[in-house]
Amino acid sequence: MRVALVHDWLTGMRGGERCLEAFLCIYPDADILTLVHVPGSTSPRIDARVRATSILNNIPGIARRYRAFLPLYPVATATLDLSGYDLVISLSHAAAKNVRVPKSATHICYCFTPMRYIWDQAPYYFRGLSRHLTEPLLRLLRVWDVRGARRVDHFVGISTFVAARIRSFYGRKADVIAPPVRLSSEVAPVLSAEEQGLLEDSAGGFFLCAGALVPYKRIDVAVRAFSTMNIPLWVLGSGSELAHLKTIAGPSVRFFGQVSDAFLWECYKRCRALIFPGIEDFGIVPVECLAAGRPIIGVDAGGLRDSMVGLRPWIRSHLVPKDECGVFIPRSGYGNPAALQEAVRVFCREEHRFDSDVARGQAARFSYAHFFDSWNAFALRVGVWPGVGPNSSPSGSRLAEREISKRESAC
Repeated sequence: MRVALVHDWLTGMRGGERCLEAFLCIYPDADILTLVHVPGSTSPRIDARVRATSILNNIPGIARRYRAFLPLYPVATATLDLSGYDLVISLSHAAAKNVRVPKSATHICYCFTPMRYIWDQAPYYFRGLSRHLTEPLLRLLRVWDVRGARRVDHFVGISTFVAARIRSFYGRKADVIAPPVRLSSEVAPVLSAEEQGLLEDSAGGFFLCAGALVPYKRIDVAVRAFSTMNIPLWVLGSGSELAHLKTIAGPSVRFFGQVSDAFLWECYKRCRALIFPGIEDFGIVPVECLAAGRPIIGVDAGGLRDSMVGLRPWIRSHLVPKDECGVFIPRSGYGNPAALQEAVRVFCREEHRFDSDVARGQAARFSYAHFFDSWNAFALRVGVWPGVGPNSSPSGSRLAEREISKRESAC
């Protein structure tokens, strides 16, 4: 069989691109097609398999401004030629699933989320523009997006939250297969002298926020809450919100910007808990932190409901969850620093009950081996070739997982 993997764009190595690497392990001879490709921005293995790009790739400066060309996405996807392929797997959070596939081929969409740009987050992306201009465009793009979804043979969402979004926006049922997550640092934990010194200052304990500092992650809620409580909070990462966050932070909040992989994993291991104040479709950072043996404090919504068993202190019940590895914030408290503060107080009272081995056990459900086995079982059930990477045996899955670990370490 000829297999094509269609990705929205390849401009950096993030969670979606790690999923693409995993699919290349299952289908090592697959071709990659994408709207925009910046060679060297992902990994050598991905670069080596890119076979075609859309007309957007010819626009000067497109790597920095591809989101600004949203109105051209329908035209761009139409220029990707998938004739001759037997199986097409689109990895999509935007336009990849809208490609046209030959009638003889099977199209499976591994959906990170329906396109937020034109659905629930359209007001944010189009703020400052006249509604008289944006509303007609959004109507056209939504019609195009729904039509594209109808042509997909099988949807697979990365969480039950995303499956519900697929049902809501597209009226389609979706299976759920969580993405694979690194369960340990693939880079040797060699810290610089400066990083060693920073960690030596953490003897009193600290809470942690990590990831891109962008509005929807609501790191501002954590910064306001911990500034008021005067409890140490370390913020790792960079993004458009960094300057604003520094203006509202008290002396108990420290910003570190972009950090090494080794330093990130050491912070996972040493923090009292990860603070996760946003609502995300899945959330790789919480699973990585659980893999390091540390608990989570986060909103009872989104993908976190799949990845964490946590206390819900607002529910009065004699039934205490087993294997809890964190504290939930009620969905009604999303965006409210006071609700986060209350969850932190509950955590401090119950901190003794959170076991590192339990947290690691929760994270183990999102290993590469589990992803391979889940995908192959799904592929066999829907009648397509499952691939040759992990095969169907546990030993094959372990071999594939080790292959990815070694490759990511080399990259």
